[in-house]
Amino acid sequence: MGVGDLQTFLESPSLEGGAVSVDLLKIARNVTQRQQPHNTNRKIRPIGNKLKLIIDAENCLDRLYGGYFSDWACGGQWNRMVQFLSLLTRAIERGNIELAVVFNGTIEQCRMNEWVAEQANIRQRVGMVLKHINTKATPPPKIWWAPPTCLRSALRMALRHLGVTVMCTMDDHHQEVIAYCREYGFHGLLADDAEYAAFDPPRYFSAENLKLTYKGSVETKEYMISELTKTLKVTQEQVCIMAALLGNFLLPESDLQDLYKKLGLTKGENSAESNIKKLAEYVGTLPSPSNMDALVVAVFGIPEDKRASKFRQSVQYYLNGTASGFLKYCTPPTKSKKDKNKAQPQAPVSNEKDAANNVNVKTDDHDLDTSGFASETTEQEQETLQNYKQATAHSVVTSFDGLDVNLLKNINSDDSPLSSDSSRFNGISNGSVGSVKSIPGSSGQRVNLLVGNSSSNTSENSKNSPNSGSGSQKAQKQSVSNNAVTPSVSPDVLRTASLRHQKGLMAPTILHVLSTQEVRLPCLMEDEGNREFPPIHDIYGPLRKRVYAVLFNLHHLRYVHAKKKESGELPENVPQPDILVKEWIYSRSNPYQYAEEVKAEPLPWAVPTLQRLWFGPSVDDKRRRMRALLSCLNSDTPLILNTAYVPQHMLIMACVLRYIMSQDRPIMRRHELDAFLCHAFNPNLMNPQYLQELTLNVVTSRGVQLAALFMEGVEMALLANDACGAPLPWLMCCPWLYFDGKLFHYTLTRSAHAKNILEVCENYIERVVKVERMRKAILEGLDVKFAKVPLPPFAGEKSRESFKFN
Repeated sequence: MGVGDLQTFLESPSLEGGAVSVDLLKIARNVTQRQQPHNTNRKIRPIGNKLKLIIDAENCLDRLYGGYFSDWACGGQWNRMVQFLSLLTRAIERGNIELAVVFNGTIEQCRMNEWVAEQANIRQRVGMVLKHINTKATPPPKIWWAPPTCLRSALRMALRHLGVTVMCTMDDHHQEVIAYCREYGFHGLLADDAEYAAFDPPRYFSAENLKLTYKGSVETKEYMISELTKTLKVTQEQVCIMAALLGNFLLPESDLQDLYKKLGLTKGENSAESNIKKLAEYVGTLPSPSNMDALVVAVFGIPEDKRASKFRQSVQYYLNGTASGFLKYCTPPTKSKKDKNKAQPQAPVSNEKDAANNVNVKTDDHDLDTSGFASETTEQEQETLQNYKQATAHSVVTSFDGLDVNLLKNINSDDSPLSSDSSRFNGISNGSVGSVKSIPGSSGQRVNLLVGNSSSNTSENSKNSPNSGSGSQKAQKQSVSNNAVTPSVSPDVLRTASLRHQKGLMAPTILHVLSTQEVRLPCLMEDEGNREFPPIHDIYGPLRKRVYAVLFNLHHLRYVHAKKKESGELPENVPQPDILVKEWIYSRSNPYQYAEEVKAEPLPWAVPTLQRLWFGPSVDDKRRRMRALLSCLNSDTPLILNTAYVPQHMLIMACVLRYIMSQDRPIMRRHELDAFLCHAFNPNLMNPQYLQELTLNVVTSRGVQLAALFMEGVEMALLANDACGAPLPWLMCCPWLYFDGKLFHYTLTRSAHAKNILEVCENYIERVVKVERMRKAILEGLDVKFAKVPLPPFAGEKSRESFKFN
């Protein structure tokens, strides 16, 4: 049981005409030129002559990645992903289709159970993948596909680079997606989620079945909601009641067992069809949702039933997503600029004492331009674009899996709207500028939704999770620090973070930390039972603590605290303030039962306030931004910024490898570090055709986990870069510039048996020089300790270590 049964029934063969194969390019050709009549009260924009589609990226991560590339477990084939997206966006652009891709950027507390269940599913697949690799030494079957680490960030950057509108939701993912669809008159939604079926979008296409064919068509399936309601003999309002009674995040199945027993609903893989039909017959006898009191009595017998409020909320949630519900509950006309200025986001402050401790005393910070990051000037962007073109000058663009090469014509031409400099930087199409709207969420509060360039507020999420564990566990975690303060966040910072978050220009974790002091860390591709190094999230724990300190101005808080002690405003025995952040992190002792509270750790120098880091325009501000980023990654050394040693587009890679090498416990072996560097300088790194034809003779579990360790480091480096005001331009952070999982695994196997590094570099001495220089920069000033290579299985066999070249 569950609301998912509605989607299962919609896709089932028993519902004749429920899912129909379609070609989106043909549909686009048939789009009429008519525009919707203007209605000042309804605020719905005209459709125009393009087929406008919105994609819920969470339902098709594998499709956007390009399919089940054989190496997805090896860390990700990022250049093949970019090539596929280039071809897809080119076909869509030529087909007169406009896309908007939406990622889930929320931290919905009410859906915590769903997130935990999803992580359990991923953990199970990861276990099967690693077991398969350990026994077979071959890539795993696609049925166990799990998103490669850093996939969402890579997709956001790739789509932004290709000029596709990218967005992240903030408070309620499903409601914001359907609201954007209706607000801007989109023709359809691509997703595979029963909640969208209950919302009845204008047209509902399958994201899971989206594919770019050999002949250049863009095919998928269209779900016919009209066939669903016709077959079940229910109205769309009654579908909303069915969705509520099937069980969901607001009203779980466990609360409805007596009703299921009464209706004869059973639990099982093949019971969805019969359950939906029985429930539809029952719902057909119920009163309309317009008479909610009568509906509650008809379902539960008495209006005072303890489940009544959840049921009301659940039904209303789905009604709000329908066309009539959206028009009824959409926001009133836009306020004047004067009113907008009054509605600035206010940061939470625990009490007057905390407010005094947290205020930014530097008055010049209030005179800064807060319209965007100071690091993102036009000159900087143009320079970065030139650097990106130089870094990718030797990339090879070819047809994809037999796709018609005509699709690639003008893919890099100057007059192409997809490849123009501005679109590749902004990632926002010309038609996406509008204003901020909001829609009612399940809690009755308004849900923020970006549909343009205006600033917006963030609603404060609840900090108490339904999975917060027992009271003793809470008390234990809250005793981490007795002098923790609730930090205040500048309205300018919160406004900028909100805007960048919604446009997909920033790691979602930034806004989560600033608004809720809470983060969720997903399960990764690692063996929990037989680790040769610590858990990956534990390795990057110190990095995250430094990022928290930067975001909450911990150095400044402690500076003000020390000054007050000196002046006598505070007693000498008052400890310095701490900042606590809750991390949902999996372990055997705590399988997402409660959040771990961690203390932010300040950087070892006087880091400026966040306002200064983000908005400071001076040369010194620029230098401090970069120093803050390098300090978070244990990489504040002279050679790391010397482009003769570390090319700018490989700075993220160098910093991540240096961070790993700086750990107290040896993690990486000598030949593994060389493998990372050698593969990054391999000219075939940006040749998708070569990588497609490359064959891996053996896949190792350690190699898979090393790739996951590195890509999680990239994810954390992107987080630190955003937190420090983006000192490194985003185009220089893209993972396809320095990593490919398949090529890394191939190089790792070669390096484990090669006599020296020259052999690993295929006897190209100039490549060896680059590797040696970058390794020198990475290891500068470190007391290097490499992990030991295990002894060979036979005593007479030489150890691999004897083949390593210093």
